[in-house]
Amino acid sequence: MPTTETTTTQAAPLDLAAAIDTAVSAAHTGAAILQSYAHHRADLVIDHKARNDLVSQADREAEAAIIESLQGRTPEFGIVAEETGGAEQGPATWYIDPLDGTTNFLHGIPHYAVSIALVAHAGTRVTGGGPLAEDTPVIGVVYDPCREELFTAVHGIGSWLNGRRIACSRTQSLNDAVLATGFPFRDFSFASQYMPMLQDAICTARGVRRMGAAALDLAWTACGRYDGYWEMGLAPWDVAAGTLILREAGGVCHDMHRQDPWPVGGRVVAGNPAIVEALHKLVAPHLHAP
Repeated sequence: MPTTETTTTQAAPLDLAAAIDTAVSAAHTGAAILQSYAHHRADLVIDHKARNDLVSQADREAEAAIIESLQGRTPEFGIVAEETGGAEQGPATWYIDPLDGTTNFLHGIPHYAVSIALVAHAGTRVTGGGPLAEDTPVIGVVYDPCREELFTAVHGIGSWLNGRRIACSRTQSLNDAVLATGFPFRDFSFASQYMPMLQDAICTARGVRRMGAAALDLAWTACGRYDGYWEMGLAPWDVAAGTLILREAGGVCHDMHRQDPWPVGGRVVAGNPAIVEALHKLVAPHLHAP
């Protein structure tokens, strides 16, 4: 009786140790370019992509350097970047924001960062685990060159600030919480939803802060400076790295509608588990269906 032999060849799992090293190196490369322009802002060529949506040669040159660094070491991964776009491909895709907080940077406000994440696609294996059931951020790097603060995270291993483990806050009540948020500034289509959320948060929380860099909002929530964070109208590259950094610090980072596996649609609710549930209850009465 004839037999059929089936051979299944599985791809090797992602090497997360190599990937975090690659991302950190690329972040430092991009940040060096930003800082070379930081004290010569008047010389920057600035373009308006849309109302209140600015891009400078600093953004573009930093992104080009980051992409070159990543492609040189991980040519098998896709790249999605803020200024040059791109597409998902291969077992995982890099999400790059070369300058999160462009408006702060251009006005000399020292609060901006480089954000780089690796999102592994469903079915991809990572070191020490089986195939992922859904797209999942597995590497996160947010580097603040003004404070020389490097936030890093590796899926299943932890989050760090300059090599020291971090954890989100333990605040249990919105009344005791300091929250971060971001106002509508280029897309005002959701303002009618957001403004009542802000009103409720101002009246409920200990304080609400708007600093203008989503990647740092998530990283600061991960290390306990903020207790929670919510925002609408973001892009995937704004939140991919911070999502993992917060999750690996014991926090939660949700798609506001609780539909996507991570906030790829740019509507974020984040914080420690108790604060996230309270924030969901705060935003839900004002949130329209997606």
